[in-house]
Amino acid sequence: MVNLYLTINEASEYLSMPESYIKNLIHQKRIRAVHDGEQFLIYKEQFNEFTKQLENYKKQLAEFQNEPIPEDIDVKDED
Repeated sequence: MVNLYLTINEASEYLSMPESYIKNLIHQKRIRAVHDGEQFLIYKEQFNEFTKQLENYKKQLAEFQNEPIPEDIDVKDED
């Protein structure tokens, strides 16, 4: 059976973020979670779009970092 909900601990491991940060995101309502009386349960699928965007940003950053620096057209070799 596929687990659709994560505890804060599981979400922390899944996202590679500290538990305290996950808790703060929940309290700021940046992560949707349900409290079952004992713990917060976080719907795992809400992170799919986040992880897709994060991978896209990483790809764009790598492309930007690998792009050669163009020569400055104002630079003249004058002695």
